[in-house]
Parts: sequence; C-alpha cells; structure tokens
Amino acid sequence: MKHRWEHKKLGEICKVLDSKRKPVTKKDRKTGEYPYYGAMGIQDYVDNYIFDGDYLLVGEDGAKWGANDKTAFQIHGKCWVNNHAHILQINQDIVDTSFVEHYLVGKDLSSYITGAVVPKLTQASLVSIPIPIPPLPVQEQICSLLDKMNRVIEAKKEQLKELDNLAQAIFYDMFGDPVTNEKGWETKQLGDTGEIVSGSTPSTTDATNWDGNINWVTPAELNDQLFYGSTQRKLTEKGASGLTLMPTGTVLLSSRAPIGKLAITTEPMCCNQGFKNIVCGNKLNNIFLYYYLRLTMDNVKALGVGATFKEVSKKAISAYPIILPPLPLQQAFAEKVEAIEQQKELINQSLREVQTLFDSRMDYWFSEEDDDFGQLDKLD
Repeated sequence: MKHRWEHKKLGEICKVLDSKRKPVTKKDRKTGEYPYYGAMGIQDYVDNYIFDGDYLLVGEDGAKWGANDKTAFQIHGKCWVNNHAHILQINQDIVDTSFVEHYLVGKDLSSYITGAVVPKLTQASLVSIPIPIPPLPVQEQICSLLDKMNRVIEAKKEQLKELDNLAQAIFYDMFGDPVTNEKGWETKQLGDTGEIVSGSTPSTTDATNWDGNINWVTPAELNDQLFYGSTQRKLTEKGASGLTLMPTGTVLLSSRAPIGKLAITTEPMCCNQGFKNIVCGNKLNNIFLYYYLRLTMDNVKALGVGATFKEVSKKAISAYPIILPPLPLQQAFAEKVEAIEQQKELINQSLREVQTLFDSRMDYWFSEEDDDFGQLDKLD
C-alpha cells in the first residue's frame, strides 16, 4: 500500500447522517443566522438548525467530483443541510476530518458517479470509497503542510480579486457611474464607434478546415481574463475563408451561451457565431471599452431575446449606448489597468508555482501507485 498505510472504506470511519437532512424551498425559508448548506457550500441563512457540531459535507448531486474540485468541505456549529450534500461525522479516533477532506478533494471521484441525466454520488458509492489511514501524527503533519499551502493559494487569489476591484474603482473615480453617466460625457451608439464582427463554425466533418494556424475562438474558452491570445482550435486558410480575421486588440463579447464573456485579443483571430465583437475606432480605447461593458453587463444581458436561449443581436449591440470621455483620458485609464495586469501576472506566476507544489504533494501522498517510501519525515 502507499507508504505502507492501512486502507479502510469511508463507511468504516464515519457515520452518515443523511437521514437527518431536510430540504427547504427558497419560498419557505425564513431568514436567520444559521447557514443553509447545499452541495457547493452556503446557499442561504435560515432561522433554525438541524445539525450542531463538526461535520464533513460531500456533494451528492449538483457538485463537481474531479481531482481538486471542491468535492468535500468541513462545516462547524449550528447549521441546516439540504439533500444535495452527504453529511458525515468522521471518527476522530481513527482519522482526522481534515485529512479525509484533503483526500476526497484531491481524488478524482468520477468513477463513483452514476446517472447520465443527473450525475450523482450515491450514498452506497460514497461509503465504498477507500481511504488511506496513516498514523494520526502523520495525518496531522500532512494536513498542516497542505493547510499552509492552501492559505497561501487563497491569499494570492484574494490579492487578484483586490487588484480587479482596484481597476473597477479607478474606472468609477475617473469616469463616474457608467450607467447613469453622472459626469455627463458625450454618448454614442456602440456601432458608431467601431465595427461589430461575428463569425461562424466551418464544417467540422471536413478535416481540411481544421488544424491550421489561424486562431478561431469560442465563448467556452474565455474565463474572466482581460487578454486572450492563442485559441484551442485553429483553422486552415480554407476553413477561415468567408470569416473575418479580427485584428489584435478586438474586444470579444459573447452574445449567447452565455451572454457576457469578455476579453481583448492579443493575436489576430476568427470566431464562431457566439459573438458580437467590437473592433474599436479612433475614438475608443479597447481597455476602456472592456471595463465599460463589464460594469454595465446587466444592461447588455437584458438585450438578449429568444425562447430556447437568449441571444444579443448585432442590431441590439450596435445600438448599445456608450459614454465617450476624451481619448487621452481613456488611454490614461488603460495605462493604469496595464500596470495592474502586470502585478496580476506576477501573482499568477507565483500562484501557479504554489499550486504545482501542492499538486505534487497530493500526488505523492495520495496516488494509487505502490511505492516503498516508508518514512514520512521530510514534509517540506
């Protein structure tokens, strides 16, 4: 066994308290001080509780179960738990709750999931999961180190959020509320300040359209970043024929599935039909536009129409109003944002290094492979 540790099934080291759970619909909840938990964490606060103690919750449905997903999390004190999360009381004489949490979060549990329409980790599958059981002092050492790395990771993520908030605060300070236009800037329709560009998907059954060197972006690739460069899929010249090759600096705006993802291109690229992108004219800075759209996104989303799924039309986004402060002021804002982005990149680089170290430690202690390490006295 790994590190010559004993293994037990999860059901052997805990009590499963699922029978005491009780879901309450949102309309029937009364607001109070006690957290109301679901599969992914706190969903509400209610005026009563059904549990009081230290427990481990594991997502039953509506959760993610891949390696390093937040599959399991500890809760403490008085609370309410609905029927979307298993609630476990770990036998602390055998194993530390934090150790079980780290193990379940780090492990890919997809092989235990059933249900094609609604994926689910059933109680029977849950209790069958094998858990490594090193001596308690070793568990404490492992948890101490992983907790320290987790705190560093969370602190760096918080720094990134603070820098994002700083950029938004600078926008409000320089330009005021973009919705109310409290500073009385000139306004125009977005289509009058640049070109609105969309795209399409070349035939996926024709291999000669794909695996070339022309970038082709879809909304699914964007993930709350300011700049986006090389795409996941590439087109050949044949595949890109008939599509608009957008220049570097284009503001990407997803117009369906979902509405509202944003980025600025750092390389020329084409796109699929899920965008209404803006190639800025000579009166509009692209970083200013990115933040303007981000801070008025509720209004952008309200433009969506459709019965099956909402979509923003080219006509609607062309008519979308935008404030136009003097271009030098927009550029001054962009310079401040670029400086913030440089700081974010340094933090992201450090975050990646800590995450790599964390993942390597998780793999060392919890991988399925047999080895002959024996002693665990080098927890550095």
